[in-house]
Amino acid sequence: MALRLYNTMSSRMEEFRPLQGNEVRMYACGPTVYDYGHIGNFRTFIAVDLLQRFFAQSGYKVRYVMNITDVDDKIIRYSARAGVPVKQYTAKYEKAFREDTATLNIQQPVLVYATDHIVSMAEFIAKLEQKGLAYRTEDGSYYFRIAKFPAYGKLSKKDFAGMEDGARVDVDEYEKDNARDFALWKAPKPGEASWDTPIGRGRPGWHIECSVMSMKELGDTFDLHAGGEDLIFPHHENEIAQSESLTGKMFARFWFHARFLLVEGEKMSKSLGNFFTLRDLVLKGHKPSSIRYLLSSVPYRNQLNFTFDGLKQAATSVDRLRNFRLRLSTGQFPAGSNEAMGKLARDTAERMKSALEDDLNTAQAQAAIFEMVRAANAAFDAGEVRQDDVPALLRALEKFDAIFAVLADDDAPKIQGILDWARAEGRENDISQELLDLAGSAALSDAEVEKKIAEMNRARAARNFKESDARRAELTAAGIVVENTKEGVRWRRK
Repeated sequence: MALRLYNTMSSRMEEFRPLQGNEVRMYACGPTVYDYGHIGNFRTFIAVDLLQRFFAQSGYKVRYVMNITDVDDKIIRYSARAGVPVKQYTAKYEKAFREDTATLNIQQPVLVYATDHIVSMAEFIAKLEQKGLAYRTEDGSYYFRIAKFPAYGKLSKKDFAGMEDGARVDVDEYEKDNARDFALWKAPKPGEASWDTPIGRGRPGWHIECSVMSMKELGDTFDLHAGGEDLIFPHHENEIAQSESLTGKMFARFWFHARFLLVEGEKMSKSLGNFFTLRDLVLKGHKPSSIRYLLSSVPYRNQLNFTFDGLKQAATSVDRLRNFRLRLSTGQFPAGSNEAMGKLARDTAERMKSALEDDLNTAQAQAAIFEMVRAANAAFDAGEVRQDDVPALLRALEKFDAIFAVLADDDAPKIQGILDWARAEGRENDISQELLDLAGSAALSDAEVEKKIAEMNRARAARNFKESDARRAELTAAGIVVENTKEGVRWRRK
């Protein structure tokens, strides 16, 4: 079976094949760095991360580019309100975005910055004007002539036959039904950031940024363009219009759009009090691995209802997988092999692959790994797992985690980093007791826990019960639950 993805442009599932050999060239719309990223943003970024990880696992060479929008209407408005230059204002939130993506184990793409490409954008606009596709207004602004691109609306499937020729819109974000000539370049205004370019002084409109940067990095036509569903119109529609009208070529072959999420069954909104950044959730005591797991648990084109009960269930799921891996790594098994276990591992790997090839069906991939865990645990308990079965089961787990990235024992530094940030930002009152407890639990690595358990076992074997009890108490204080089983001591984090 080959990878099949839903293409927003064609409104159907299509087999994915790169345009050039074995190389996938993909672009995703990144953050506008005027504030901290919220969980709706990160659902999209995780979906694209899962996709590029699966491309890599499938043997493709991936060139993945993402833009950082560090100048637009909101940034200018917010930086003016803060009384600081645009570059200084955005630096804080660009740094936070990098930290947050690392916190969620999102592999960093090639990052390109709007403010590094201002002259290239001006040159692009000049070419549009030369072809009669753009025009300059008296104040020095430039607009794209939508009427010159008859295919306008082909991505969003909107009918703009009755649009008013020559009507203009200046703001970067506007009504979803509003088709007007959009700003490519904005003349300078008092107090606003601006640049000297071959077409005059000013700054770019939002839509021109992605066209210029994506084609510079990936070529006039590339394999896949990704983003949140809210970007289909007007942003991606405008990218297509200005790019294809200039080059005469298809801009992107596949369009990959992730749905935004609900929070506790409602649209996320600050007025409803259900608007959460990644940092808000960690401050409430939720592990980054649990957040990533939940955000990836529903296929990207389906509505995800993000709930706190769901986060607790995600934490349980991640712990179950980590404990299963620990049981495989530390268990004592008789020599030999059990063909049923080898088949279970092979079948699980194939089921995960088939699920992800079916439009990145993450729910089915997760179901496959948990069916393996259930069956293997039952075999453990029945004494049916042999030494030679362990590597195959571990390889299946590794294939899963190469995509989902939730099993690494790396919560501790991430949690500590957000604790340090909260204190530096004066948000001590937002630090929950749950987070402090979690920080205590995460303070010990798996290796350190294993070392203390070994010390506890040696002390008990020597009948030094005072020492054994002391090691157990240290583990309990660090949030580690120690259990005695017929196979020996097992442990898990609270």
